[in-house]
Amino acid sequence: MAEITAALVGKLREMSNAGLMDCKSALVEAKGDIDLAWELLRKKGIASAAKKALRDAKDGVIAQCVQAGARTGVIAEINCETDFVAKNEDFRSFCEQVVKTLVSDPKADLEPMRTAQVAKIGENIKVSRFQRFEVSGNGAVAAYIHTGSKIGVLVEVNAGLEATAQNDEFKQLVRDITLQIAAANPTAVTSDQVDPVLVEKEREIAREQVKGKPAQVVEKIVAGKLEKFFQNICLVDQGFVKTNGETTVKDHIAAVGKQIGDTITIKRFVRFQVGEVASA
Repeated sequence: MAEITAALVGKLREMSNAGLMDCKSALVEAKGDIDLAWELLRKKGIASAAKKALRDAKDGVIAQCVQAGARTGVIAEINCETDFVAKNEDFRSFCEQVVKTLVSDPKADLEPMRTAQVAKIGENIKVSRFQRFEVSGNGAVAAYIHTGSKIGVLVEVNAGLEATAQNDEFKQLVRDITLQIAAANPTAVTSDQVDPVLVEKEREIAREQVKGKPAQVVEKIVAGKLEKFFQNICLVDQGFVKTNGETTVKDHIAAVGKQIGDTITIKRFVRFQVGEVASA
């Protein structure tokens, strides 16, 4: 059994938004297993539906580069030690050089330019991660960097016709999708991309929250909770931000497709935020 320290209780509180005593009791019941304790809190209706992201105290920026023609793009997280350097023009120019290099050659050796920048700036700098998309078939790649350069998005949207990529309505749709991803933070394009283990865990937690009710009522409530779960994390099921949620992203894409006479699909996306670490 892991020791129930104040630090562990505080970490669970940060993840769950639950009270200190509830967190401590859950950790005792879970014998120090923080993930199990979080699930116990959820089953009791105390914790929120998702862990808060656990973040390192790293600074830096998200940078992007999309080549002319919008068929290839790169997004990267490049870290430094302080916000002062993150706003420095020399550091920003270095970041632009990095993504321009990676969009042309994802296997490029970045170490010489990194070490030169470290010597120039006087802080440790590293390219923590990057993602490169190249369109297969018809469509376009687009990127968006939110104000402050702490959040960035890269998306690939496919079309049935070659000419669609040059259509102004299609280009606007792709830009709107990047804004949607930045604002609403989905984790999958569609529900069938969500880990079945995660879906089953959500189903189990939902059942536990309504146990004691008639079986038919339980299943109806569970189905509703799962639908809401997918609406939160699946891009196409989310309320479209530009219509204040009056239509879904899926419906908006279908409407634009009908308008321009083509079938449009979101193939993939990534959303980077400076300093984020994947939840356990």
